[in-house]
Amino acid sequence: MQAKKTTGMNVDKGVMAVAGTCILISVILGVIWTPWALAFTAFVGANLLQAAFTGFCPAATVLSKLGLSGGCAFGSKE
Repeated sequence: MQAKKTTGMNVDKGVMAVAGTCILISVILGVIWTPWALAFTAFVGANLLQAAFTGFCPAATVLSKLGLSGGCAFGSKE
């Protein structure tokens, strides 16, 4: 049996895109501006870690309200 191929953006992919973008921006700011910008990287990592255990992610809530469909990790509760 073949795996179902998904196309387009869903909440799970959106959360990864937002988190990855935030991490890259804060690392760049930490290198060129101030090392204190890396605190935002730690915040994003801590939020991802707690979301893995609790299933609650503020970014997933916002993205689902913006109309993205649910995924495996952050499926819609409808």
